[in-house]
Amino acid sequence: MLATLPLPIYFLIGGLISIFLPKGAVKSSFVCLVPVIALLVLLNGGWDDGFKVQFLDLELNFMRVDKLSTVFGIIFCIAAFLGNLFAFHLRESTQPFVALIYSGAAIGAVFAGDLVTLFVYWELTAISSVFLIWARKTEGAYHSGMRYLIIQVLSGVVLLFGVALFYFEKGSISFSKMELDSLATALIFVAFGIKCAFPFLHNWLQDSYPSATITGTVILSAFTTKLAVYALARGFPGTELLIYIGAAMTVFPIFFAEVENDLRKVLAYSLNNQLGFMVVGVGVGTELALNGTAAHAFSHILYKALLFMSVGAVLFRTGTSRASELGGLYRTMPLTATFCLIGAASISAFPLFSGFVSKSLIMSGAGKEHYQFIWLILVFASAGVLSHSGIKVPYFTFFHHDSGKRPNEAPAHMVLAMGLTAILCIYIGIFPNNLYAIMPFEVKYNPYTFEHILTQLQLLCFAILAFIILSKLRQLPSETRSINLDFDWTYRVFLPFLLRKIIFILELVEQKGLKLFNKSLRLVLDKVYHVSGPEGVMTRILTSGTMVLFIAILLLLVLGIILF
Repeated sequence: MLATLPLPIYFLIGGLISIFLPKGAVKSSFVCLVPVIALLVLLNGGWDDGFKVQFLDLELNFMRVDKLSTVFGIIFCIAAFLGNLFAFHLRESTQPFVALIYSGAAIGAVFAGDLVTLFVYWELTAISSVFLIWARKTEGAYHSGMRYLIIQVLSGVVLLFGVALFYFEKGSISFSKMELDSLATALIFVAFGIKCAFPFLHNWLQDSYPSATITGTVILSAFTTKLAVYALARGFPGTELLIYIGAAMTVFPIFFAEVENDLRKVLAYSLNNQLGFMVVGVGVGTELALNGTAAHAFSHILYKALLFMSVGAVLFRTGTSRASELGGLYRTMPLTATFCLIGAASISAFPLFSGFVSKSLIMSGAGKEHYQFIWLILVFASAGVLSHSGIKVPYFTFFHHDSGKRPNEAPAHMVLAMGLTAILCIYIGIFPNNLYAIMPFEVKYNPYTFEHILTQLQLLCFAILAFIILSKLRQLPSETRSINLDFDWTYRVFLPFLLRKIIFILELVEQKGLKLFNKSLRLVLDKVYHVSGPEGVMTRILTSGTMVLFIAILLLLVLGIILF
């Protein structure tokens, strides 16, 4: 019976138990153990018929298990374990508890067989994850967390409206492939897009992830956006609009990442870039492309976590993640530097690393469907990600000018977490068939062809050469202390400016209006006084006795009307 419970139950119960455990190694070990148990239960199966519950007239399915959900379930369990291992040093109750609830909610969402269950877990991921930001306990983290919560809850509200309309239109809440042909599905699509950080809806990611705690950022990077990718792959495969949205997502972060000083924010921008590849794969919608989306989500969670871990370890030891304040750290943090290079090689899709065997599936899928222009964009984006995440992050952190800092190597548990993640990145790159074996569809693809290896190495070498030349010519964007805004300029600068102008105009109108009203009222009163005052025309024509008689007659007339 225990083995057939919905998988998120293990995380939810584990989170509650963790509250009462003593702080220290016992609590941290238990928090690491929970996702391992969940993974073993998942691999053992037991939900052939799902886990269905009747609620009112709705049939809710809490465990719809197929190959697509299983891929994301496996990597989410692995990510939860690695993230909690990285956070082994924590001596508090909030973050371990929240990490389990958040990861459990994300896992619950990928196994949701209906839209109502999806909504419940969708909102639970939003409410729980914000505490990983607030746990940093700074004023900036508080404000970032509030903005993050508003956006994530908004996504849930839009999803709820879409689900309600979908039920009235179709009479069903089944979470399966939908057509973008009605207001209901459009709302669901937008809700997924908010969480996936579509262009113009993305700034919550760059705002919140770098504001979270050192360990919180690692956890956050694994779940929210990849849950949205899964939802798109489940609900809107083959929707051509996603191809162009994804292509835009791969390109625009490159330019902002190049000029960004905060390295965690650089990685947040590169997260947008990599999400774009997955969204393109969903949009193409073929078996090859969807396999590429699932495979790239799997490998991306690992190498992105590894990069956030390495920068987080540096932040833990030095107190900063700004490129302008770092450099030369390879001398005292050689293991962290090595793991960072492995993460950089993986995200840059070097042969023998995980990104090489997953990203190529998506690009091949786009090419085979004759999206040549999109393919060229993805090639450009691949070169771009090498520049800002593959080179900039490790270079400015560990090998650039000597900052004079000599921090100790990362703590043992952080080194272990980074080491295990690095091993997985290399293992997937060398033995891709083990990853391909769990994909939603049969994979008939060999990434290690002479043509593919040669093409990728040429691309990487030219990108590295361009970086070296620009560096020698001193044309690289300098690591300066600055705040860079992209679309968040609209609500950080433009909207406050517009609001101030509107308030100014209203106050001006109010002042002018009151002056005009007072002037008009004074003129009217002066006119009345001129006519009816002591020296007025009425006074000169009618005596007081006559006026009294006239008023008395009027009163008698009114009284007569009332009585009769």
